[in-house]
Order: sequence, then structure tokens, then C-alpha cells
Amino acid sequence: MPGLLLGDEAPNFEADTTQGRIRFHDFLGDSWGILFSHPRDFTPVCTTELGRAAKLAAEFSKRNVKMIALSIDSVQDHLSWCKDINAYNGEQPAEKLPFPIIADKDRELAVQLGMLDPDERDKDGMPLTARVVFIFGPDKKLKLSILYPATTGRNFDEILRVVDSLQLTAYKKVATPVDWKPGDSVMVVPTLPDEEAKKLFPKGVFTKDLPSGKKYLRYTPQPE
Repeated sequence: MPGLLLGDEAPNFEADTTQGRIRFHDFLGDSWGILFSHPRDFTPVCTTELGRAAKLAAEFSKRNVKMIALSIDSVQDHLSWCKDINAYNGEQPAEKLPFPIIADKDRELAVQLGMLDPDERDKDGMPLTARVVFIFGPDKKLKLSILYPATTGRNFDEILRVVDSLQLTAYKKVATPVDWKPGDSVMVVPTLPDEEAKKLFPKGVFTKDLPSGKKYLRYTPQPE
């Protein structure tokens, strides 16, 4: 099935959305971007996901991340669905979210990006779109991909956390360990020599002693 691999450039597709027609690269501009797909409008899990995404939109914006969703229904269906999503969030049922939703009624974009779930089908036997998360860097290249089945909702707090990790590690020679959260210590990348690490990280580099005697677990406070 066609799809995107890490490091691939995002296709510069054109699409109709709830905020007008877009060309994807122009939409992204110099920002980071997150594209997340949904199986269908007016479905329970998708409604909760888009509601949560809307509540976190300001957090993504602070990180210079543009958000855009995709679902396999029409723009008019999307606009009507937005009312339900806003009502779910306890807000006025307006035909608008803080980000656009792509109309992919013929599934052309879902096929191109490898988003279809072969195990989940609609009443007509057509495969539904899986819950895909693509995060693109300012260079338009894919930095992270997460694929959920149609039956499992995403954790948008986790998506926000990985954005923080991607942005930090894109500009600093560090990696984020298991369960890392912003403000926690980070790990010095293995390719960085000790002497250079000491210069780059003036707050100190701390190595954990291990039975192997190898000095590969090197921590440092999160750099600014």
C-alpha cells in the first residue's frame, strides 16, 4: 500500500477543506505540521478526538505547529459535524474548529498516504481510514508517524509530548528517554564524544555506572 516513510517529503496535494481549498506545502509554510486522519464523520471516537485536538490547539500553536485533520466525507458533512464536536466540548455549536478538516470523500488522499484500515469497513464494504498521525518538520519531511486502528482513540497529550521531543532533538544533540516530559533530564546522543559533550552542556553530563562498564547512559539537564 502506498504510504509515507520517515524522512519522506510530504506530497504537495491540493484539497478542499472546511477552511477553503489548500495546497499542502503552502498551508504548512515554515511551520511544523500535524496531519491526523479519521475513519468517518459523526462517529463517537472521532468526535472525542477532534474535541480534544480543538482544546489543545493553542498549545500546538505555541509550538509553531499547524494542525489539519482528514476524514472521508464532504466539506458540508464536516461543517455539520463541527457543531457536534463543539457541543461535545461544551461550547456553542459553531461550524468551525481551530484547524481545517480535509474532505477526502473518494479516499484518494487516504490511499496515497497509506491511511486505510483493511480490517474496518463501512456499511458498503469500503475500508475506513485508520487513525494516522503524521508530524512534518519545517522542511516538509515526515518526522514521526503513528498508526492506530479505527477502534482505538489517540492520546493527544502524548502527541503534544512527542512534538516537544522532536523539536528539542532537532536542534540539540540529545535524545529523550522513556516517559520523558519537558523539563526532565535528557540523554546525550551516543555519537557525541565526551569532551565535546562537556562543552555543549555546561550544566554537566552525568554517566550511570553499569555492569558492562560501558559509559553509554549519559544524562544532562534539558538544554535551553
